[in-house]
Amino acid sequence: MAHLSSEQRYTIASMTANGFSRKKICEVIGKDKSVLSRELKRNSDARNGEYKGDLAQRKYEKRKAEKAKYQSFTAEVKSKVEAGLREDLSPEQIVGLCKKNGEKMVSHERIYQFIWQDKRSGGTLYKHLRTRGKLYRKRGQAKDKRGQIVGRIGIENRPAIVEKRERFGDLEIDTIIGKDHKGAILTINDRATGYLKMRKLESKEAQCVKKATIELLSEWKPFLHTITADNGKEFALHQTISQELDLDFYFAKPYHSWERGSNENLNGLIRQYIPKKSEFSQISDDFIQEVENKINRRPRKRFGYESPLDRLKNFFL
Repeated sequence: MAHLSSEQRYTIASMTANGFSRKKICEVIGKDKSVLSRELKRNSDARNGEYKGDLAQRKYEKRKAEKAKYQSFTAEVKSKVEAGLREDLSPEQIVGLCKKNGEKMVSHERIYQFIWQDKRSGGTLYKHLRTRGKLYRKRGQAKDKRGQIVGRIGIENRPAIVEKRERFGDLEIDTIIGKDHKGAILTINDRATGYLKMRKLESKEAQCVKKATIELLSEWKPFLHTITADNGKEFALHQTISQELDLDFYFAKPYHSWERGSNENLNGLIRQYIPKKSEFSQISDDFIQEVENKINRRPRKRFGYESPLDRLKNFFL
């Protein structure tokens, strides 16, 4: 092995300073003359030609670090990263997919560094990140002033099996509101598969939400068990939804949005395509379907980088 250890470098420095021949030095360190010649040429002090053990080691480590970085983030890897980002995959998803497929890839931290370098250079890769680099608001900061819902059944009464995310048919539901509170989008996801259903609404009124929910879930009716919502008044007709779809309707605790974590996460993914303050009147039903399809085909870390569509198919095979 041609590489020298730090001890061997200190030996070279000491013996060179004391006038030993290169032949003798090679005998002591157990290396070929070509190795010693290359070491003295590459790692001696450029100012005076003197060879010092500590300087030689630092120069070697610096060269090694630079070489490793260059080799790991190759043009091929960079191309994969850029392609994944432009498909709106997160750095973690890019790394997970490559690992799953046995392909070379750098860490997700390195990809984030690359994204911010690209942004500083005027690039736009950061725009494909889910939050575009923005920070989340802390849980529970904002107070919800909405009133109580008649017949509300709290999440504390929901069967424990729902938490396990093992069976299909335990759902979460929410609405995304358009600019100036005009228009809404209904989002429903299955907790086990992560599969998403979306529907553009004319308004956030309870009657409209009830109608869209029943229509969206009618084909799944034989497989449904529960659905969990926040405490929005748009779910005031929950009892009708429960009866029509033959499922149990539960409500999360006020200011506990993480109790519907999967749905909150999906709404964040949707915001990547439909940012806040978007004019929902300008969004077509075809575009809503396109977003739904794209998210359902997106690999997920918690599923070992399988997509919700893959998971859904597995449940019905």
